[in-house]
Amino acid sequence: MTLILGINAFHADAAAALIRDGRILGAAEEERFRRIKHWAGFPSEAIAWCLADAGVTLEDVDHIAINALPGAHRWRKLLYTALSRPDPRFLLARWRNKRERAGLPQQLATAFPGQRVRAELHFVEHHRSHLASAFFASPFEEAAVVSVDGFGDFSSGAWGFGRGSELSIDGQIWFPHSLGAFYTAITQFLGFPHYGDEYKVMGLAPYGQPTQMEAMRRIVRLQPDGTYRLDLTWFQHAGQNLPHQWSHGIPTVGQHWSPALESLLGPARRPDQPLEQHHKDIARSAQVMYEEAFFHLLNALHRLHPVPAVCVAGGCGANSVANGKITVSTPFEKVYVQAAAGDAGGALGCALEVWHRLGNRRCEPMRQAYLGSEASAASIEALLAEPARAAALAEAGCTIERPAESELCSRVAAAIADGLVIGWFDGRMEWGPRALGHRSILGDPRRADMKDILNLKIKRRESFRPFAPSVLREAVPTWFERDGDVPFMMQVYPIRAEKRALIPAVTHVDGTGRLQTVSEAENGRYYQLIRAFESLTGVPMVLNTSFNENEPIVCSPDQALDCFLRTRMDVLVLGPMLIRRQG
Repeated sequence: MTLILGINAFHADAAAALIRDGRILGAAEEERFRRIKHWAGFPSEAIAWCLADAGVTLEDVDHIAINALPGAHRWRKLLYTALSRPDPRFLLARWRNKRERAGLPQQLATAFPGQRVRAELHFVEHHRSHLASAFFASPFEEAAVVSVDGFGDFSSGAWGFGRGSELSIDGQIWFPHSLGAFYTAITQFLGFPHYGDEYKVMGLAPYGQPTQMEAMRRIVRLQPDGTYRLDLTWFQHAGQNLPHQWSHGIPTVGQHWSPALESLLGPARRPDQPLEQHHKDIARSAQVMYEEAFFHLLNALHRLHPVPAVCVAGGCGANSVANGKITVSTPFEKVYVQAAAGDAGGALGCALEVWHRLGNRRCEPMRQAYLGSEASAASIEALLAEPARAAALAEAGCTIERPAESELCSRVAAAIADGLVIGWFDGRMEWGPRALGHRSILGDPRRADMKDILNLKIKRRESFRPFAPSVLREAVPTWFERDGDVPFMMQVYPIRAEKRALIPAVTHVDGTGRLQTVSEAENGRYYQLIRAFESLTGVPMVLNTSFNENEPIVCSPDQALDCFLRTRMDVLVLGPMLIRRQG
């Protein structure tokens, strides 16, 4: 038996994953336990949970992998330093970050006192970890593989080819050129300053027109070999000591764009300023530019490896709009995007890389993302029986039942059809940033006012951001213009024109929906719920958004219950228990 622990540490989205003999036992992001979005640092609580869930200790682990390689690409770094002469504080900050990663044994000793670490340590280059997380978790025997993100180990992208248990890298894009840095710069320029806000630009883009493409093509320059370069006139990430925090809490990054960018795109938007059409046009133009560069790279990759399938990873792998266009904008016919495409997924990727590097057989594919913690029915009943919880529920006018399993889905489906908002907490927590029917808030996709209801009662987020549909797998071709397995909500597809008016709550302004396909084999009770809703309404989908309120997705039953009580959710399904507000 071989037990391998994978870690993403000292970066945003710290995470841990555990595999045994090529099978993923568990994986979780540190933010779920710390309750701080994108938590950066050493994932001690995620590691502890993975070990406890598997019934092992740190001493039982044979190999520990971390998705960074100190000293990687040293000669390129030295050459860049000699030619560009960056701010010395810039170099010092990166040296400190590398020193933290190299101090992994001490971090483990501090987090797990008294436990001997007998495991062999493996430092796996950042983008190799991303590529491994994409290909080895995929169902494909062979595929082209690409990773695109901000930066890691002095690189912002890599591509290669996987076959069986082998993975090769053909090329990389080096610091300071990066599609991730480009998208971050535009995100900040548009007044979204927080780490991870890029998805807001993606949601805003359909409200604009690509009027700024001449400017965008001055910022990002496509190269004949399929790569791209940034015109560094418009950026300041390449050598200045930008403020950043990767170690102990909320991740922060400094301003990527240079003041010169305002001469090209006009004044930057402050976070407190209203969004005007000009800002929406910049968002649309940036998304179009990203797609041009991404598909330029993918088309070159297909010429190198003319196979039907491609696997996508890296932080930019979360650009579900671009992912949904791969099969129409490139020759690739099949796409796999792992549930945690970003840096958290590197924890899984480095573990899978070590498993295959040891000469083992190909691991099992990851077909579902329910790899996190779960709660027993007994623990849920005990929680609801606690005097303080029972009093809070009584004060909120709630009833508590444990209906028969055969009744639960039909009753919840009827509540959704009546326009109620449902908190759905069931089974093991999802791995990755998307709620996929185990830690979800559900609503009726047919209601044009459901977005407003959700934002009023719970989410309190920007009105331009869309909500997603969870759709029975067999119904996808009838409702969407493209077909395919999208189990992790990582692709946006056009909804058929004749269907859009039927499901306005999940149809974005451009007629698309961020799809999650739901199958009976992989999704269990969630599939049965949607089937019950289809039986009532003829619509084989529900609106699905993450179970949270401006916080990480809920991890435990007490967090779900607290979120339910402090918001205006109507119904909470907590495992087998059905809690409903009256009136």
